[in-house]
Amino acid sequence: MKKLLKDDRLFSPNPVERETSRRLYASVKNLPIISPHGHTDPAWFASNLPFDNPSALLIQPDHYLLRMLYSQSISMEQLLQKDGPTVWRLFAANYHLFQGTPSRLWFDHALSQIFGIEERLCKDNADRLYMLIDSRLKSSDFLPRALFDKFNIEALATTESALDDLQHHDAIRASDWRGNVITTYRPDSVIDPDYENFTNNVYRLGEITNEDTSNWQGYLNAHRSRRLAFKARGAKATDHGHPSARTADLSQAKCQQLLTGAIKGVLDVESAEQFRAQMLTEMAAMSLEDKLVMQIHPGVHRNHNAQLFKTFGRDKGADLPRPSNYVEGLKPLLNRFGNDPEFTLILFTLDESTYTRDLAPLAGHYPCVRLGPPWWFFDSPEGMLRYKRQVIETAGFYNTSGFNDDTRAFLSIPARHDVSRRIDCRHLAELVCDHRLDEDEAENIAHLLAYGLAKKTYQL
Repeated sequence: MKKLLKDDRLFSPNPVERETSRRLYASVKNLPIISPHGHTDPAWFASNLPFDNPSALLIQPDHYLLRMLYSQSISMEQLLQKDGPTVWRLFAANYHLFQGTPSRLWFDHALSQIFGIEERLCKDNADRLYMLIDSRLKSSDFLPRALFDKFNIEALATTESALDDLQHHDAIRASDWRGNVITTYRPDSVIDPDYENFTNNVYRLGEITNEDTSNWQGYLNAHRSRRLAFKARGAKATDHGHPSARTADLSQAKCQQLLTGAIKGVLDVESAEQFRAQMLTEMAAMSLEDKLVMQIHPGVHRNHNAQLFKTFGRDKGADLPRPSNYVEGLKPLLNRFGNDPEFTLILFTLDESTYTRDLAPLAGHYPCVRLGPPWWFFDSPEGMLRYKRQVIETAGFYNTSGFNDDTRAFLSIPARHDVSRRIDCRHLAELVCDHRLDEDEAENIAHLLAYGLAKKTYQL
């Protein structure tokens, strides 16, 4: 029977390297999954109800899929409609658009390894495969918790707004299920003056915490309070999606002035950037207090398509990379906290030009800095290889943080980890065959990249 997935996918065509990759991969392919940063819905695991339908689970939450289809003039109205079979047929008829992309790898992996389907999706088999997948999603073996266990997930972090009531995480912790699903503190909505409804969000933060958030110290205390509430639900990290990596170390009087202007909605572009910059430094200070790992995901022009954002909101595939400056941007924060080994700062980028110029040298020097894996547009076979070939020589493997999948698409998690493990083994096989590593060293590093580094970095 023809297999949808080839056994040697992503390994080098060089026969010696390929054989080495096989041995290394065999040692890590069945390791548990550590997923320390992602965006799956905790309600799935709290309620443990059947997923709605194949389209709602596999297509509509995945902005990688949405953006490619939209780029070919398929409207968002068509893609987000409630009629699951219609959305599936549309997707199947255009599945060829994903040839050569990581989305194709991930989706084929889900078809083959989760649903046992060994044929390529197309318009001719769309209805039959939809009905097959839909029937399986209604069975007990495909409930969210059952799939979590089937995927061999040891820990899964979701990401919630600072204003979230965390009821789903409370329900998970109150249940008799032992799956380790934790939250992550994402305060963008109350830190970024350009975020929609920012003023109301800041006042709501004050209501939740019983603090005066129009006052600088009350505002900071409100963050401390919410961070502790998240930590009580298992949180190990914070996450910050700022436009840049700029930080600041301003006087308290200046901070109060910026906060007042932000609440009134009168900050100019530079002042809004100063406020965000100061808040990254404040979040770092709080991480030393509560020991939450700090993640910065900068360098994104979010919601670039204004018309799409106005109609459909965030996370519809219209976010685009922008240049970043980490060396100068992070200096105020690193001046205060960069030498403290009790602080962990994980840096991500969508600006590949910073790999060798900024990120690897920073991680190769400051005790607090770790490099996150290739992210978003570069969470791909070629993107991962570019990252490793530019970063490892200066930063080393041990100043990286392992892999995280950073996805809303739950069924793509095992696929993403499998791709990462295969690419790691391919890269390590190159180093072995170049006699830069012995194979026993490569096998140890493969384990660390697949499992150990993420577990250690995020304190899981």
